[in-house]
Amino acid sequence: MLKLKQGVDILAEVGGVKSIDEAQQIFKDKLDSENLAKLEKIKTEEALIKIANAIKFCKPDKVMVTTGSPEDMMMVRKMSIEKGEESHLAMKDHTIHFDLPEEQGRIVDRTFYIINEGEPVSSLGKKILRDEGHAYVKENMDGIMQGKTMMVGFFSRGPAGAKLSLPAIEISSSTYVMHSGDMLYRHVYDTFDEQVSKSGLFLTNVHSEGPNRPEDLPKARVFMDRSWLTTFSMYCTYAGNTLLLKKGNHRFAVDLATYYGEGKELSEHMFITGMQDKSGKVTWFAGAAPSGCGKTTTAMAGTEFIGDDLAQMWVADDGTLRAINPERGIFGIVADVNYQGDPYLMKALREEGAEVIWSNVLIDDKKVPHWTGNGEEHPDKGFNFQGEWFKGKKNESGKEIPISHPNARCTLRNESIGNFSTGFGHDPTGVAIKVITYSGRDADTMPPVWVGKNPDHGVVIGASIVSAATATEVGATGVKRQPWANAPFIPGSLSDYMKNQFDVYNHAKLTEEGSPILAGLNYFLTDASRGGSTTKLLGEKRDVKVWLTWLSKFAHGDVEGIETPIGFIPKYDDLKELFSSIINKAYSKELYDKHFSIYVDKIQSRIELQKEAFGKEENLPKQLFIVYDEWSEGLKELKDKFGAIVTPDKLM
Repeated sequence: MLKLKQGVDILAEVGGVKSIDEAQQIFKDKLDSENLAKLEKIKTEEALIKIANAIKFCKPDKVMVTTGSPEDMMMVRKMSIEKGEESHLAMKDHTIHFDLPEEQGRIVDRTFYIINEGEPVSSLGKKILRDEGHAYVKENMDGIMQGKTMMVGFFSRGPAGAKLSLPAIEISSSTYVMHSGDMLYRHVYDTFDEQVSKSGLFLTNVHSEGPNRPEDLPKARVFMDRSWLTTFSMYCTYAGNTLLLKKGNHRFAVDLATYYGEGKELSEHMFITGMQDKSGKVTWFAGAAPSGCGKTTTAMAGTEFIGDDLAQMWVADDGTLRAINPERGIFGIVADVNYQGDPYLMKALREEGAEVIWSNVLIDDKKVPHWTGNGEEHPDKGFNFQGEWFKGKKNESGKEIPISHPNARCTLRNESIGNFSTGFGHDPTGVAIKVITYSGRDADTMPPVWVGKNPDHGVVIGASIVSAATATEVGATGVKRQPWANAPFIPGSLSDYMKNQFDVYNHAKLTEEGSPILAGLNYFLTDASRGGSTTKLLGEKRDVKVWLTWLSKFAHGDVEGIETPIGFIPKYDDLKELFSSIINKAYSKELYDKHFSIYVDKIQSRIELQKEAFGKEENLPKQLFIVYDEWSEGLKELKDKFGAIVTPDKLM
């Protein structure tokens, strides 16, 4: 069991401020009258002492309190341009930020949980004992903000007042980080004390980019102190490492759901979107996918978009599983974003009206951004994530440099997206989730869509995600297991997290109507894996609408599936009609058979890979291996009857 406020509070120790009187004296010494007046409106003493410790330890020249007002955020944007963290682009309210060439993704090799002896901790994460973490912070963050302005913001991870919204303090010397926080999270300066009282806690984040030089990157660290709900980030700028409200605080939310959620709360790496049918009924989806695996595209395929990355979910008193998006914007990968697959996002990116922060794309001489896979004509030269660029330029290894980094991003508010559900997106009561999906980058094994036979089977579908490594993690290569697409963000024991999954989806309070179906999605099946000769995908982005529509129909009993050992798959006639009516595309029986034939040996190999890997974990729920055995036995019987490749017709 994770216990909060255990061991030394590192921020309090390195700052040395213990009392509110000491804190108030520091504020009087370091803040001008305007910012002092702003801070005096915050009454939560514990929060004020944490801010004072950050000031005393990091030693900024100035301190700015950001209230979230238009005037304050305009000042942050102005400072960011003057400081050089961002530059104006041709489009009004568009700016470009470049991270160091060596820091284009999450620094997973330098990201650690600070833990106490005997604390439950994930075998998939890196950890450091409290004494070591304390020593590193003390040595490397002391005076890190000298010559800089410290900004302090008060935010909520979720609509204020929502059951699982969490108040958070963001402290940073980076104007880009504070500008991004303004785009992605809700300011609660005016009600911060009230939000803390409701939640019973708050999160604290301290970051500084330092001199922002390549030679400092080896000592860059992201530390997450689980016991004190505090993150430290140093010598880095990429938002996944520095905007600690995002994945840093998501990890704390996972802990809180796992250890304090009483078997009815989840914190997931999931999109939230709704599909409205012809009658006006909306089916709400939440879906997990590792970064770079189509999560944003899937989210925006819905008619009622709410979020593309994170979800806080709970079993509600009305018997439904409800969800909110802790964010209010997107920090989305732009590679392959184009008008055909992402019309709403492209409109926001290419037409005036949205505020956008671009990162690590190519900027041409007219100050227009360009990126890989946008379906547009590209310039022959410009400036990108590695400096001056020209067509055919190669790196030191002789590999051609793309126009934009594979992990290049855009940051914008959800309200700028044409299909954003304004009413539901900010509703603190959340939406009732009817379909949960799990997907990764699977080139050769699983079909495009299949539904678990029951909640236990669905949880195991989530536990069995695999994915080709993407550019979101610096240095990551090969094929990786990605349980629930949340594995990098599970701080505690995997067995504790998994038990909570089984508990929530089997919760007695969930009604038959309120229980979601749990399904697998796979957009990355290749022609070569199904007897072809090319590496082309067997589908395209617009197919997503069909898979989601079929799932919504299945969830409501409007279509039936074909039962297989691994779950239910669609019938051909249903898909043929949906492809035609939804995206005006012919869907051949030949392609259907390639999509949905069961390749028994490949699935059996996948099951064995998972059983072997999970077998190294301690105290995993027995349901996991029961489901794997059920799948294996069913597949064996199928192979004995029909052979190694089983077409859907044989299962009818």
